[in-house]
Amino acid sequence: MTLRACAAVALVLLLLAAMPVARASDTMRCGTRIISSGDGKDKVRALCGEPTSISFVGIQSRPQNYYGPYDYSYFGPGYIEVPVEIWTYNFGSSKLLRKLRFVGDELDEIRTDGYGY
Repeated sequence: MTLRACAAVALVLLLLAAMPVARASDTMRCGTRIISSGDGKDKVRALCGEPTSISFVGIQSRPQNYYGPYDYSYFGPGYIEVPVEIWTYNFGSSKLLRKLRFVGDELDEIRTDGYGY
């Protein structure tokens, strides 16, 4: 192979390695619509409907990421407490239960459980 061909192959391999990989655990299909980690409660409820059950797990402290017009203009506590909830979706006895973990208003994790009822 010529030097130019080797460089082209190396560039293609580098670009393929740098592409983000979508994991199945980060997404969930609700009919023809898809939700993913980072989505808000309103979007999930609008696309998937009301969950079968909602359970309050606890409170988690996370850093507050608010900045005013300047980076040094934030006044307030460094950490805030946000609720953690688990929403369960039951799509029937032939499909797996889906458990969605929300930290605050943001979808943090999507897990599968046993078959529905």
